[in-house]
Amino acid sequence: MSDSETMENAPHAQSGAPRGREKIKGIFSTQSIQKVGTGTTTRKTIQKTYWFVNEQPDGTLEIQPLNKNYIPSGPKRAISIEDLLAKFAPEPEFYVSTVYPKMQELNRTIQKGERHREKGENFSAELEFDQALTVDEENVRANFGLGLTYLDRGESHKANDIFERLVRLDAAFEAEHKHLFNDFGISLRKNRMLDQALEYYSKAEALAESDENLFYNIARAHHEKDNVEQCLAYLAKALDINPRLKEARLFVKYLVDQGKASADAPGIAQLLPEDSEAT
Repeated sequence: MSDSETMENAPHAQSGAPRGREKIKGIFSTQSIQKVGTGTTTRKTIQKTYWFVNEQPDGTLEIQPLNKNYIPSGPKRAISIEDLLAKFAPEPEFYVSTVYPKMQELNRTIQKGERHREKGENFSAELEFDQALTVDEENVRANFGLGLTYLDRGESHKANDIFERLVRLDAAFEAEHKHLFNDFGISLRKNRMLDQALEYYSKAEALAESDENLFYNIARAHHEKDNVEQCLAYLAKALDINPRLKEARLFVKYLVDQGKASADAPGIAQLLPEDSEAT
């Protein structure tokens, strides 16, 4: 959520609401009965769980639990509006008084970290991202920011710890974080963390919508590991999506000029640049 977003109370959703109704966005709760103790000391307690509910543009209701710091964190899942009405209770006051301010504070901390990193102030950036991660250790932007900060400083060991965390977070590969995961993958490769880069790109290929830039970056990583066959395969995939990707065609030409690929090999000719692109 950005600073420009307006604060919204969770509306009392109604099934079959008109198209003009506000999108559902806010905090809801569920309750469950837990048994504590054993034998004669057994007693029942009611446990309350809070959820951030956010209706997507297509009408899907997406829910995410709050962590101990009252920040939406962890895996998201979709539910129907019928389930929301039957099993969840709205908590609009809690959203306004507690959750929304904490989300805004976290966002400001991450933005400060990103500004420090853009200015090359890496130690200040690290402090801000660390602070954000104490509030939400699974925050995608904060993890990417800290990982990129370590890579900027050439601290591969620390960057690898962040890589291992990010590669477990499916949310890191969602469309909204596309520019971040592209930057992170490129930085892994430039820091010669090639195995990590390929594992990372493999996860992106499985989860994200494939595009020519992702395939081109995978080709670059394979080339630096001397996997020429795989490099050519991903250049072909990139050009299949975008035949006008000049960089990919020039890369194929480079491989041919270096004797790493044969211009007479099946399929190579159609990957080479036109005469006007070859210079």
